[in-house]
Amino acid sequence: MKIQKSYLDGGSTLYLVPTPIGNFEDMTFRAINVLKSVDYIYCEDTRITKVLLSHFDIKTPLRNYHIFNEGNVLSDIIELLKNGSNIALVSDAGLPCISDPGYLLARDAINEGIKVISLPGASAGLTGLIASGLPCEKFYFNGFLNSKQNQRRKQLFDLKDREESIIIYEAPHRILETLNDIFDVLGDRKICLCRELTKKFEEYIRANVSELINEGITEKGEMLLIIEGCSVKSDLEYLNSLSVQDHFNHYIENGLNEKDAIKKVASDRNVAKNEIYKLIKVK
Repeated sequence: MKIQKSYLDGGSTLYLVPTPIGNFEDMTFRAINVLKSVDYIYCEDTRITKVLLSHFDIKTPLRNYHIFNEGNVLSDIIELLKNGSNIALVSDAGLPCISDPGYLLARDAINEGIKVISLPGASAGLTGLIASGLPCEKFYFNGFLNSKQNQRRKQLFDLKDREESIIIYEAPHRILETLNDIFDVLGDRKICLCRELTKKFEEYIRANVSELINEGITEKGEMLLIIEGCSVKSDLEYLNSLSVQDHFNHYIENGLNEKDAIKKVASDRNVAKNEIYKLIKVK
């Protein structure tokens, strides 16, 4: 058991500091003060973070820490913390540790008995979710999908039965491919595409997946997708209304191997796997 008294214990501190996701006015007073007071700031891309620091007249030394150098830099940061330095970690936008290697630094600092304090602030996923018009009481954050289609479709298949609203980040140049995969795997669900959040050209497109595909989406701007969760009852009713062969084919077409597809059909229909095997043709 490890108990951290964030503001009562002495010693060095690793601060996890959120940055604006587009609009500098979303920077908090506390975040600015922390970034001015620490000994070093570590960031994903110094070119991006320098602009932010210059805007708020923050002159703290800036260093790189990202997925490509984490193996070399991580131990250096821990040594600085152990020697009494206070350090802030920021991401290019939003909360550090979300879709970046900050988690590893936080984990190692905790293991060394160093205080880790997170500051509240902007998060693209939650910002989009609460304005999406989709349920917010439960949600599943997935982050970025795999760039390869076969892996992306497998990931979507794993999300198929989630009843919570689903949060996905996507690059503009892949948005149409991803929407088509969502339609094929998850069906024609309600979806909200959020683009350029907090910026001048902020846009929310609330529609069904098929509408977004048919209307076409301009491949510009940072994008976030909020997808309606599944209705387990209606999905199962549809699948169980199919023939056993079509039910099996559905799972094969969505990336499952034959063994897992048979297992899933048997589970859906509440029968033994060998009963399903007798009724289908496998390649």
